[in-house]
Amino acid sequence: MTVRSQRLQVVLSLEERKEQQALDVMNEVRTQWQTEQDRLEELQRYQQEYHQQMRSQQQGTVPVTRLQGWQNFIARLNTLIGDQQTRVARAAERLEQARQQWQQAWERRRGMEKYIETCRAQEQRDRDQAEQKQADEAAMRQFSRRRP
Repeated sequence: MTVRSQRLQVVLSLEERKEQQALDVMNEVRTQWQTEQDRLEELQRYQQEYHQQMRSQQQGTVPVTRLQGWQNFIARLNTLIGDQQTRVARAAERLEQARQQWQQAWERRRGMEKYIETCRAQEQRDRDQAEQKQADEAAMRQFSRRRP
């Protein structure tokens, strides 16, 4: 018959698998967040470059249609940046949820490891007590035989 700590290894394996799955999900979500963050930074760099180009071209007179075109483009770029900031925020929320799920899985796995260690310690104490009892009984029998 197997002892409790050995039987619990199956549960521990299951918890380890769940933890690994949660870690994989978290890493995938982190990659998605990083992609969204990179896109946002790219849009912001492009916006800065466009502003610099626009300022350098405004040294002389600029036709109204060109100025309106710049303003429309900047407004569109600002909208895109706002939308991308929303995507980044949503990705950050998903990342936090995935992190929490991984942490819960990690805690369950760690708790199972600790429980198994507690079981092993108890099993060892039980074995030690059984050995001590056998030694005591053997000593008692030997003592009984020596008495007249």
